[in-house]
Amino acid sequence: MKISRRSFLAISGAAITAGVAAKLGISKRIIPEDYRIAYADTVTTVCPICGVGCGVLCYVENGQIVAIEGDPDNPINEGSLCSKGSALFNMYYTYNAKSELVPNQRRMTKVLYRAPRAKDWEVKDWDWALENMARRIKDTRDKYFEEKNGDGVTVNRCTALSWLGSAMCNNEENYLFHKFARAHGFLNIDHCARL
Repeated sequence: MKISRRSFLAISGAAITAGVAAKLGISKRIIPEDYRIAYADTVTTVCPICGVGCGVLCYVENGQIVAIEGDPDNPINEGSLCSKGSALFNMYYTYNAKSELVPNQRRMTKVLYRAPRAKDWEVKDWDWALENMARRIKDTRDKYFEEKNGDGVTVNRCTALSWLGSAMCNNEENYLFHKFARAHGFLNIDHCARL
């Protein structure tokens, strides 16, 4: 029987693959599926990257994320993640020169505020930031709210404010944000993903 070089390589590859599969056991797993997350709590969330709404499972131990993977029960991504979503772990952690896992220094965890015409940022607490934003929205809405336009038609709008949606929110949260913006008379409503 005459065998070409290409046929020989194909048969050899198939034989090696079959041998390795038989040695390892096709139906057995080398490492149990839940070994690395055996003691972790599972938290479901939405990927913050684009806005498609892919589901993500975060495995948390002692308040620290130990693993991230796609949520197989999510109807959008069915457990798969894109390359950016697969790298979500590195939004929270990075590796130092000794290859040790450390919190990502570039991740914002505090409220930074720079006063008008100031050169430096100040660290503020979350309560101050929320109260300050609410006060500015109310003051701006009160100052620029229009009940009627120049023709006397009732419009109930505020063109001085706008709303930008977030990819980190799910559909229900974005629905509530949209209702909030419309109730306040915002006309300029957009989303960062614009899908």
